[in-house]
Amino acid sequence: MTSLVAMRELSGSQDGFGGDLRFGETGPGAGLRGADKICATIADKSLPGAGSKTWRAFLSAAAGEDGNQVDAIDRIGEGPWYDRLGRLIASNKEELLSERPTGAEGGLADDLPNEDGVPNHQPDPSQPEVDNHDTMTGSDDKGRLFGATATCSDWTSAAADRNSKPRLGHSWPRNFGGGGPGGGGFNMAHWMSAHDAAGCTPGVNLVDAGGPAQGSTSVGSGGGYGGIYCFALTP
Repeated sequence: MTSLVAMRELSGSQDGFGGDLRFGETGPGAGLRGADKICATIADKSLPGAGSKTWRAFLSAAAGEDGNQVDAIDRIGEGPWYDRLGRLIASNKEELLSERPTGAEGGLADDLPNEDGVPNHQPDPSQPEVDNHDTMTGSDDKGRLFGATATCSDWTSAAADRNSKPRLGHSWPRNFGGGGPGGGGFNMAHWMSAHDAAGCTPGVNLVDAGGPAQGSTSVGSGGGYGGIYCFALTP
């Protein structure tokens, strides 16, 4: 999970990237390539040398470099996957394809750690927990493309277009007195497919307000900052 600190630093903005993850890349597939580069850059900042691994952002797209659909679950290798501190998150795709990753050590499944191995619900241990669960994936609960309008134009747009709403997962379960699938395509506990964001514009909200602010078009207005999940193809 990419931390808010890292996303602010790399984007050069306190509001983060929003839905435009090109990060200097151009041409077909630029959003996915840029997101992968973001993952590698953040990994190397946390652990020098780690950026030399092949990194993949857990993002789906309607069209990749070859114009064909890209599904996040097909981008990340076969596992196993560990966090920055060497703790197991999942051994294989079967363990990933659950509401929360099964097989994860300790309580990691219910609070996926950032690039420093810190549980993302409370990234600063000296401060209270923050509402930062929303994580961009563009994916359904099988890790496949959720829909053509669920990817911010394949991660190249931060425009205020109300018809483009990136699909989000939850880095920690955000339940309202229950859990599990709800109406309207909501599953507030699912790590890869919980609900749609309000839109693709950059924005950060860390205060629990019960959902996106009325009229907002921000990736983070419902509790987040446009973070993404990163996987290395080799441990």
